[in-house]
Amino acid sequence: MKVFFLNLDMHKLKDNLLVKVILAIVLGIALGGIIPEAIGRIFITFNDFFSELLNFLIPLIIVGLIVPSIGRLGQTAGKLLFTTVLIAYGSSILSGLLGYSVSMSVFPTLLENQTGQINLAEKAKEFAPYFSIEFPPLFGVMPALIFSFLFGIGLSRLKNSTFGNFADDFETIITYLIKNLIIPLLPIFIFGIFLNMSYSGQVFTIMNVFLKIIGVIFVLHILLLLVQFIIAGSIAKKNPLTMLKLMMPAYFTALGTQSSAATIPVTIAQVKKIGVREEIANFAVPLCATIHLSGSMLKIVCCCLALMLIQGMEIDFIQFFGFMMMLGVAMVAAPGVPGGAIMAAIGIIASMLGFDAENQALMIALYIAMDSFGTAGNVTGDGAIAVTLNKLFKKEVQ
Repeated sequence: MKVFFLNLDMHKLKDNLLVKVILAIVLGIALGGIIPEAIGRIFITFNDFFSELLNFLIPLIIVGLIVPSIGRLGQTAGKLLFTTVLIAYGSSILSGLLGYSVSMSVFPTLLENQTGQINLAEKAKEFAPYFSIEFPPLFGVMPALIFSFLFGIGLSRLKNSTFGNFADDFETIITYLIKNLIIPLLPIFIFGIFLNMSYSGQVFTIMNVFLKIIGVIFVLHILLLLVQFIIAGSIAKKNPLTMLKLMMPAYFTALGTQSSAATIPVTIAQVKKIGVREEIANFAVPLCATIHLSGSMLKIVCCCLALMLIQGMEIDFIQFFGFMMMLGVAMVAAPGVPGGAIMAAIGIIASMLGFDAENQALMIALYIAMDSFGTAGNVTGDGAIAVTLNKLFKKEVQ
């Protein structure tokens, strides 16, 4: 029996994306200084191909995830649904603003020794690919977003439509590609990026930045949860610290599973203990597990700002706020697989902030390194929304 559980745990460990990414980073750093150039160029050739594939799929990912998501929300229209979506979106934007404010206050000082020292675009040329294959996307990111909004809204007004069935099937295909093609290949892509950075001598600066960013974001997640429950507590007239304490089983379950969906039963049980009525808990928690990703928003905003600062990129608040508004929509459509949120967001990051393939890879690596407590933050924040809805809707909404 002990051997069975040991084998089960080892199997889960081997399938854990975070473990694979950490291993890819460690191997990339260790081998970068000793690997023969001929072998290094093989991995850079793969990275060049994977980058093209990612750029090709990004607009399709946006359409495939956002259209059916908006369509389904509209088909279940109601006051409770609209209020839940509005609060979840507002919570994500609040999270992004918190991340922006703290990052712009802390990172310039914390990263002052690294600011402007790193130029990934130049360093990435140390290893040259053997060949390149270009296959540009069928359409750009912004046309994909506009198309998704318009057709998603239109789809929400139709019942049992042929296009709706097609959108659902297309979503299934895109989710399959993310889960079975993009996500499995990400560790190899990240290995190639860190191999190249180690070869060019800049990897330790990047790792130093990583550790600082992760530390700041962890503290910010705790602060975000306090803010969310203070707001919910003030609306519902409940003690925010008591509510947070009751939500801890859900927090630690999400920490271990890295999945909001897998934590739904625990989250529902805990929000009921806070005093949320069953009909509200059963509605709000599963919905928020899909559309409320404030922790993910916080991570992405902070990581983007840190990478922009260390490379001396210009940061304009108005532009960045527009980015956060669009990112909030992308979070609604994020698929429920490890790393799904960053895959839904990477196209907006590239198009609105100008992140190249190397910066995108660093964003993915940073995001996945913090995936556990980001998911835990998302799930725990769902409790604050459920408490708020329980107060706002005193009668059961059919």
